[in-house]
Amino acid sequence: MDWLYPTCNVVQRFTLRAFADWEVTGRENVPSMGPLVVVANHLSNLDPPLLGASLPRRIRFLAKDTLFVGGPLVRWFLGSYGAFPVNRDGADVRAYRWALNLLNNDGALVVFPEGTRSRNGLMQKAKPGVVGLVRSAKASILPVAITGTERMGTWMRAVNPTGRIRVRIGEVFSLPDVEGRLSKEVTESLNTMIMQRVAELLPEEYRGEYRDLGRSVRSAD
Repeated sequence: MDWLYPTCNVVQRFTLRAFADWEVTGRENVPSMGPLVVVANHLSNLDPPLLGASLPRRIRFLAKDTLFVGGPLVRWFLGSYGAFPVNRDGADVRAYRWALNLLNNDGALVVFPEGTRSRNGLMQKAKPGVVGLVRSAKASILPVAITGTERMGTWMRAVNPTGRIRVRIGEVFSLPDVEGRLSKEVTESLNTMIMQRVAELLPEEYRGEYRDLGRSVRSAD
C-alpha cells in the first residue's frame, strides 16, 4: 500500500496548515539516502504523523504493540503507514531484527528513545536500546525536536491539530567508533550524547533530564 503513506502526509499537512501554527526548520539537514535513525522527544500520539508530514524522506516507525490490538483494520493501517509493533516490556528480538533489516537496506527509522510519551512535556531519561541499533547498522543519526503537541493526546487530534507546533531538525551526526563490546558506562555516555543533541534543539523549559547538559553545551559553544 505505497499510496497510504504519501496520502496521509498530504492530509496531515493540510490540517496542520489549516488549523495550527506549524513551522518546520532544518529540512535541508535530512540526508536523501543511507541508513538513518531519526531520534526525537516524544510528547503526543500526534508525533509520528507530524514527523511524516515534516520530513522530506520516507520514514518508518516502531510503535508499541498495544496499538495493534484494535482489530484488523487498525493493524492494516499502522503497518501500511510504516509502523512495526514492539514490546516495550523487554527485549523484542523480532522488532530489533525488523529495524536492523530496514536500516541495512538504507531505510530511515524514527525512534523515540524515551520509550513513551512525556506526561509533562519534559524530556525523560532515555532507554539505551538505540545505541546498539545505530552501531549495528552503522547508521547516521538525525536529531529532531518537537514542541507544541503535548496538548494533543489522542490520535483524533491529527485531523484537528491546533496551537503553535514547531519541528526543529538538527544536523546529522555519527557515534564515535568504540572498539569491542560496550560497557554499561560507555553505552550510557553515548545515549546521553544522542539525547543531548535533541535537547540542544529544544527550548530550555522542555529539556527536563537534559536541561543542564544543554546549558553547558551552549556555554561551551
